[in-house]
Amino acid sequence: MARKPDGILRRGWTTGACATAATKAAFTALLTGHFPDPVTIRLPKGETPAFALAEEALGDGWASAGIVKDAGDDPDVTHGALIRATVLPAAAGSGVAFAAGEGVGTVSKPGLPIPPGEPAINPVPRRMMQEVVAELAAAHGAAADLRIEIAVPGGAALAEKTWNPRLGILGGLSILGTTGVVQPYSCSAWIHSIHRGIDVARANGLTHVAGSTGATSERTVQQLYGLPEIALLDMGDFAGGLLKYLRGHPLPRLTLAGGFAKTTKLAQGFLDLHSGRSQVDFAWLAARLGELGADPALAARAEVANTANEVLGMAQAAGLPLADLVAARARATACAALGDAPVEVEVLVTDRAGSIAGRAGG
Repeated sequence: MARKPDGILRRGWTTGACATAATKAAFTALLTGHFPDPVTIRLPKGETPAFALAEEALGDGWASAGIVKDAGDDPDVTHGALIRATVLPAAAGSGVAFAAGEGVGTVSKPGLPIPPGEPAINPVPRRMMQEVVAELAAAHGAAADLRIEIAVPGGAALAEKTWNPRLGILGGLSILGTTGVVQPYSCSAWIHSIHRGIDVARANGLTHVAGSTGATSERTVQQLYGLPEIALLDMGDFAGGLLKYLRGHPLPRLTLAGGFAKTTKLAQGFLDLHSGRSQVDFAWLAARLGELGADPALAARAEVANTANEVLGMAQAAGLPLADLVAARARATACAALGDAPVEVEVLVTDRAGSIAGRAGG
């Protein structure tokens, strides 16, 4: 995640909110011949933001409108993307149907809130669009039978920077949002993706998943076990987000893999491993070296070391299994977070080259 800037940060709007506003503008034009600009919608919590139109087009029996997404000060991959809705009448009594246009993905695996074969438009944005269609249809005495195609030009390339390929969402982005609002530098989107990854793994019958703090540790665990891509959970700093969800949605086996510093923080009892919210305690590491019988001078040097990896190097040079001890303590933290959930936990500690420096469980 990018560094959070100082000062008060602007909120933004989700792709779901933008898609709803674009749908309202396009359907209004289909009914009246005129596009409202700006177009105002009501969000689930009652807020009523207005959106300026970036494009509009009206043809024989169809209309489309586009809105450029403003994610505020959040480093959102879809900030600045065009969200386009194209609407056209559907068969009488058919209701509202959704279609994936350019850059919007299609669900291909079970376990997500939307079934396989459907456009990757999540339930809340679908409901928001259905509600504006129903309101406009009632106001104009028209049928609420409509086909809504949502497109995000360039979305297929943007989706490669998200979890979508791993979750089995093919061809583009998801249209997301539960409140319509993007809170800048919120952890919720990442944790939501972790949860969806667990759901997909369970729905596909996997018995072993891995949560990794970064790309190096993920490569290590994948090479070790040959796990399929949907078994690899990009945990990052959010060990708590993964473990707490697994407590209520268990899988038989979990491997946690991470570098020495991140795993040390987990071993100390932290579930949020971000450098701004937890720190390596070098006195704690020195005490662990003491437990392993380290020379007092070595423990003293560890207590004033510059980095956790420096301490690991000291321990390795002295032939002391510090990484194994840290892995064991990290495993104890993970097991405590899981409670009595039937999950067998293994912890792997990797060095910067991706070699396994320590291990516990499994």
